[in-house]
Amino acid sequence: MMSSLVAFVGAAFLVAMVPGPSTAAILRRSLMSGRGNGVATVLGNECGVLLWGLAAAFGLSALLLASQLAYDAMRITGAAVLVFMGMRALWQARRGTAEDDEPVRTSAVSHGRAFRQGVVTNFANPKAGVFAVSFLPQFVPHGAPVLATLVLFSVIWALVDMIWYLPMVWLAGRARAVFQRRSVRRRMEQVSGVVLVALGIRLAAES
Repeated sequence: MMSSLVAFVGAAFLVAMVPGPSTAAILRRSLMSGRGNGVATVLGNECGVLLWGLAAAFGLSALLLASQLAYDAMRITGAAVLVFMGMRALWQARRGTAEDDEPVRTSAVSHGRAFRQGVVTNFANPKAGVFAVSFLPQFVPHGAPVLATLVLFSVIWALVDMIWYLPMVWLAGRARAVFQRRSVRRRMEQVSGVVLVALGIRLAAES
């Protein structure tokens, strides 16, 4: 059991290091609204990770593998969410003033909103569900109770993900002062908006 656990933790760290929609959303929220909102987004993202893991443990996410219609519905919904978030960032960038380089005062969004954004970004991605149902069972030792082990791995997966993202939020918070200038903030909104739209289009185009 211990060797399987160590192997799973190592694999989970490698998975967490692969950038995707969650990374883009967490970085954007941390840079634009501060560490508090960044942490709330991380917690929301890990809630989504935990939900996918539990769905895999109880066999629910297997539906995404069995039903092309269910997978496509989740995929299009997730793509629409990412494109919406990206377009919103681009709209906010357009409202900025590139010529004005004075620091801008901005109020952080509520922690609840940042948390919900993290949940939606992660849980609207059907690839996470397919990954959970194909990834987690590989590490269940022979003879171990499958349901209990998968639930344990789901919790560990979320914790590993959090360990990876929280230092990222801290570093983004350190750099946030630079992003308070209107021109830099506007450019950041443009870049994050394009990335989110591109990720949404890519998700929608995948089969």
